[in-house]
Amino acid sequence: MRAAVPESTVERMTNSSLASRVAAGRAARKLITRSSTGDWTPPPDRRDPMAILQKQAATRLPGLVPIRYGRMAASEFAFLRGAPAIMAADLSHSPNTGLTVQLCGDAHLSNFGLYASPERRLVFDLNDFDETLPGPFEWDVKRLTASIAVAARQNGFTDECGSHAATHAARAYRATMARLAGMSELDVWYRSVDATMMLQLAKRPKGRREVEASLSEAERHTNLQALRKLTGPGPDGTPRIRYQPPLLVPFAELGFDRDAEEETIRRVFTDYRSTLQEDRRTLLERFRYVESALKVVGVGSVGTRCSMALLLGETTATPLFLQVKEAEESVLAPYLKAGRDDHQGHRVVSGQRLMQATSDIFLGWASGPAGRYFYVRQLRDMKGSANVPEMDKTMLRAYGELCGQTLARAHARSGDRVAISAYLGSGDSFDRAMGRWAVAYADQTRVDHKALMTAIKTGVVLSVDA
Repeated sequence: MRAAVPESTVERMTNSSLASRVAAGRAARKLITRSSTGDWTPPPDRRDPMAILQKQAATRLPGLVPIRYGRMAASEFAFLRGAPAIMAADLSHSPNTGLTVQLCGDAHLSNFGLYASPERRLVFDLNDFDETLPGPFEWDVKRLTASIAVAARQNGFTDECGSHAATHAARAYRATMARLAGMSELDVWYRSVDATMMLQLAKRPKGRREVEASLSEAERHTNLQALRKLTGPGPDGTPRIRYQPPLLVPFAELGFDRDAEEETIRRVFTDYRSTLQEDRRTLLERFRYVESALKVVGVGSVGTRCSMALLLGETTATPLFLQVKEAEESVLAPYLKAGRDDHQGHRVVSGQRLMQATSDIFLGWASGPAGRYFYVRQLRDMKGSANVPEMDKTMLRAYGELCGQTLARAHARSGDRVAISAYLGSGDSFDRAMGRWAVAYADQTRVDHKALMTAIKTGVVLSVDA
């Protein structure tokens, strides 16, 4: 029998390991100082933002690309939401800390939200992982803080307000990472953000009413509610998808052969089932596939092949709506060497499971025809999001802080939380830098949004409101 390691030896090993991790974090300050993380000046060889968007459009469904441009044109915040590829290219021009975590890749304010845990409890977390990939932690923080400054402008607030809110979000990230650095691995892994924490953000009665309304709305977003909204009775009485052009359309409307696409969906489902845990695969097999349709979602994702599938339970015809979404290469991939995954659907799912405290029980991936990759999740499962355009100054700052805390917890699951905390330190250098970065990149977003508006006005690209 192997002898137990003396407690004193374990303590020395632990202290030595912690010391080396702290040293690694502080050494990263030599690669990029905390104050210089807030610098942004467009490089002379900066890529044309419209060229980046048009390159993405080349792989999208042509009939849906004008909707994407229309949604991005709606506001500077909408543009930022749809342009993670532009920011990824910009971030690659600057040195980074080398402190690697599983990045969300698109951690703006509207990609945090509510959803149901497997225990049917509302939780708050990141909820979009199309661009997830391992990379330097500060890239996600920069995406988050830039979105706060852009949202502040959209809501009519000053840049001072936007910088202040972004600074507080970065401070919340730093403080949370410091707390997590002192916690055990299991405590960090099990840590989650209960949705009721959102109520603590509301300092005023109006804000509390808005949060309560968001929670109540999320609880109503169930498969039964979706059944009433998205379907109608078919010829035999079985629910059928109710088309809502141009956002929910039959395959034929975009030039696809309906039968061929239905067969593709069925093959994808066969592949998808094999990626589920055995117990969840058993549950899925108790539903029968009815039909599917193309569904437009989000802003940046518009134009990718995204289907909504309707399934019905065998016993009581309980509806189950699944989203089958195409996964392309992450916009971060050209700039990061680590974490390349040949199967893009698997990349999205593994990144989501790594970053979220708890994930959808039906989350899985599949391969499609012509070298395409997909991931699958529930379309509606008590999902909800904050109404960023309606936030006042106090609520925007508080919500940004919650997102900063949540992002730190997500990063701590995969990255070296001790090293990151050591890099950030106990002062506010990083916080203030992120406040500067946020406003500087909001200026860049304004310039890029104007470029899109010019391209639309001159007919370079076609825009449709939908």
